[in-house]
Amino acid sequence: MNLRRLRLIMWKELVQLRRDRLLLPLIFVMPIMYVIMFGYVVGADVRNLPTAVIDGDHTVTSQRLTDAFSSSGYFVITQRPATEAALRGLIDSGRVNVAIIIERGTEAALARGETVPLGVIVDGADSKTASVASGYAAEIVTAFDRGLLEKAGRAAGGPVIDARVRVMFNPSLKSVNAMVPGLVCSVLMLSIMVIMSQAVVRERARGTLEQMMVTPITRAEYLTGKVLPYVGIALIQMTFIVLIGRYWFGVPFNGSVWTVALGLALFTLTSIGMGLLISLVSRTQQQAQQTVMFVMIPTMVLSGFIFPIESMPAAIVPITYLIPLRYALVVLRSAFLKGSGVLDLWAPLTAMVVFAVGIFGLAVSRFQKRLAE
Repeated sequence: MNLRRLRLIMWKELVQLRRDRLLLPLIFVMPIMYVIMFGYVVGADVRNLPTAVIDGDHTVTSQRLTDAFSSSGYFVITQRPATEAALRGLIDSGRVNVAIIIERGTEAALARGETVPLGVIVDGADSKTASVASGYAAEIVTAFDRGLLEKAGRAAGGPVIDARVRVMFNPSLKSVNAMVPGLVCSVLMLSIMVIMSQAVVRERARGTLEQMMVTPITRAEYLTGKVLPYVGIALIQMTFIVLIGRYWFGVPFNGSVWTVALGLALFTLTSIGMGLLISLVSRTQQQAQQTVMFVMIPTMVLSGFIFPIESMPAAIVPITYLIPLRYALVVLRSAFLKGSGVLDLWAPLTAMVVFAVGIFGLAVSRFQKRLAE
């Protein structure tokens, strides 16, 4: 690969961007506008939250209390760890959003008429889900208390079970703390797809693609030279978003830079591949723009960025596993707020590797084939 030719291709791309007086400002203004607008968005209803139960009592009362949560429709008991140490790994990996901790001796204490604490741990990485889950848990415990008091024939002078809700990772329940990491992914995907979708179709429309192919430039140099400038632009955009979120909205960062970098690198390859595929299948720039919107709307809706996946109908949930943004959101939110590492996030990272290799590889092969025709 000739570095001089590669550098000239990259320079050509940057010159073309500079000449576009509308697109270039949008590239850098859009991330700032998105952070400010979405930073104050509040989400909605949540159901079927994956829940873990640590039953230290193993009595009829503890089973009834567990059933009260599982039958509510808001919580689905998916894990029963033996200790809180095992619970931490389940929350870090995103396998559960809520944990119920029933202390040993709960039934005996209730029989004596004592108030018993109940631990409720909520994953605050998604503040909308955490806020709603906390309210649901309090309502369920209140109803359970009322039933115990009626059964015992006592007046409701105070709670029999004292639900002590503890929100992990985002105790203030600020929605912006979960929104900003998601914006890094969504803005990256949108901007990369918009720019890359125009890359080849614009040159084909202007007739410059054929001119490039009769030069000594190889296909690998041409592809690399077109991709690298947009990767640099994506880095600038991500830096804008992270700095605004960190220092304007005060979003905490508890994880590893390398975990975030790995997730974003894989997601960038996926976004570039999707944009390149759109550019190859589109014959005009208008078709490319419409195709990007066709892809982005279901991606934003089904990824969990705006609406919690737990609140979606059961028939829709399997489709969300085909959305690359879903896994990128899990990685960045967990890395930012929970401090999760690569080992904790091996499942979503593995899915991102599959998408990155599959989509980018398909785009490159189709691109090489189109240039060879």
